[in-house]
Amino acid sequence: MRLFLQQRPDSHDAPRFVQLMLQPDLFGGWELVRETGQVGGRSTVRREQFPDHASALAALERNRDQQTRRGFQLMYAKGTDAPR
Repeated sequence: MRLFLQQRPDSHDAPRFVQLMLQPDLFGGWELVRETGQVGGRSTVRREQFPDHASALAALERNRDQQTRRGFQLMYAKGTDAPR
């Protein structure tokens, strides 16, 4: 599952983005990968481990809601159970 959120660009800087991805790990758990940065610039990647899909999905939804409160807009959602 993958979500891509972006802030509206202002006249001076490139827009900022947040990408949230859920992926299974090799040990039966799940990983939430968060990439943040400026479009066309450097980005930061953080990974967080979860024991099951439900807790990883809850963390993804919390992150998505937090970013939308900060002014980010959902631009792209991919996955069979991608939240909207």
